[in-house]
This record gives sequence, structure tokens and C-alpha cells, in this order.
Amino acid sequence: MKIDRNELMHIVRSMKGAGYDYLVKITAVDYERSMTAIYFLREMKSGKDETLEIELDPRDAWLPTVIDTFPAADWYERELSEMFGIQIRGRIAKRLLLEKWDGTEPPFRKSFKWNSDYKTADGE
Repeated sequence: MKIDRNELMHIVRSMKGAGYDYLVKITAVDYERSMTAIYFLREMKSGKDETLEIELDPRDAWLPTVIDTFPAADWYERELSEMFGIQIRGRIAKRLLLEKWDGTEPPFRKSFKWNSDYKTADGE
């Protein structure tokens, strides 16, 4: 289901009230000119799954936090923030996933430039 980011908190709360009681994952996809954040919810009793997709402009990539409804969102929101550069508004905890992250270009963005000195495990 495609939704607007301004409806996210309302829809997530409504879906939890309707039985979608498990947040499976939150991730994102960078298409360069646009980004999509994807929320995977599950109704554990029936096993029914639902996805919520929110299209974002990479230059104005932000989402409201859903931690109040699904506390497990903490790790996923941190990943969205650090790896995709999506600002999560309303978060209180600011701990980083990456211990020495310097806040430069997020590595899961298409615009990320790998260091030319990077080598794989086999030396190539």
C-alpha cells in the first residue's frame, strides 16, 4: 500500500489496532531520483502480511518515528538514518549503529563513492 509520510503514524497505529502486531522490517531503496521507505507488518494470528511504501525525495528524506507503536523500530530507524540518510523525526535516542560513523554520505545511497583503496577479502 502506497502512503504519504504524513499519514504514516496514523496508519501504523490503525493497523496495529486491527491486528498487525509485528513489525517485521523497515528498509529503503534508493532509485537516485527518488527513494522508497518500506515497512513490513504482520498479523501473527493469521500470518497475513502488509507492506507500506512511502516515496521520498532524496533531498528532503525524512520520516516520523514509529517507536511509540513498535519499539522494535529503533534498530531499523537507526539503519535508515545512517545507511540511507533518511532523517527520523521524533527520535529521542541518538545512539549510532556504526561506532565510528562520521556522518558523511550514507553508504546505501547510489551517490556513495567507494574509496579507490577499497579491496575485497580476496585482494581484488
